[in-house]
Amino acid sequence: MEKKEYIFKFLDDLSRNNSKDWMNEHRNRYETAKAYWLEEVQKILDRLSMHDTRFEMFAPKDTIMRINNNRMFHPEKPIYKTHFAFSPTQKKDEYAPFFFSYGSASSLMGGGIWRPNADILKRVRAHINRDGAQLEKAVSSKEFRSFFGGLQEDDQKLKSAPKGYDKEHPQIELLRYKNFTAAIEPTREQLIYNELADIAEEVYLKLKPMNDFFHEALH
Repeated sequence: MEKKEYIFKFLDDLSRNNSKDWMNEHRNRYETAKAYWLEEVQKILDRLSMHDTRFEMFAPKDTIMRINNNRMFHPEKPIYKTHFAFSPTQKKDEYAPFFFSYGSASSLMGGGIWRPNADILKRVRAHINRDGAQLEKAVSSKEFRSFFGGLQEDDQKLKSAPKGYDKEHPQIELLRYKNFTAAIEPTREQLIYNELADIAEEVYLKLKPMNDFFHEALH
């Protein structure tokens, strides 16, 4: 518990002092918080490996995201992110079976497909066209909706049917999506007083029926 609180305290202070000078002065705190984060990531990977051995291939350091913001195209962003995040995926992976952002302002656990390229979206829609009932069952189940509240809002969702698809298709609503993600936003208290691996495992398993559909569509 103390280590997770330490991470939050560091991120809180960073959010109030987001500058290179401050980071340089507190580099030792950052390194300690990062080390604690990597410990939690390892615990989560160990737990997820019980359900899928592919998670064994990941070293924690290769799954975490840089704390520096990429400001080349977004110079308005602060220098540093105010969260730690990781996703056990490779560059070639087409969907995320799990994602976790542990942040000062808010945290998020989820997964799915986000901002896919045209080819991936084409293949997913083709699979929905063939067997959309499977995905519809996964994301509209009582368990999924109770836990995630359904699919997350998609700001890129089409207003009509994609080109080449029937407006009367049984799964037309799903065909209109471009992003297929689901997530929860655990509170700071939930993350501090519970094992992160326990929460992560539950999220991963709740996502699995949806992600199984994407695996079938893309492999």
